[in-house]
Amino acid sequence: MAKKTDDNTTPNYALGKDNYILLVIGFIIIVIGFLLMIGGKSDDPNVFNEKEIFSTRRITIAPVVILFGYLFEIWAIMKKPKKAR
Repeated sequence: MAKKTDDNTTPNYALGKDNYILLVIGFIIIVIGFLLMIGGKSDDPNVFNEKEIFSTRRITIAPVVILFGYLFEIWAIMKKPKKAR
């Protein structure tokens, strides 16, 4: 015979709603970092413009933003969810 369960019980998830919101924010930060790396293409394949390819935005800022996004994701997962009231 099957056990009868109450309909008023809520499922117990590992992460709370706040954690999922923070995960989405972290994902957006990572996407912004990858968008900062886009570009540097030359119209003429025989011309190499190192100022576009090796710009500070692509070499320094974008990887730092991506690293911050990954660290933010780890924090969002590890953050203790609030208790349901």
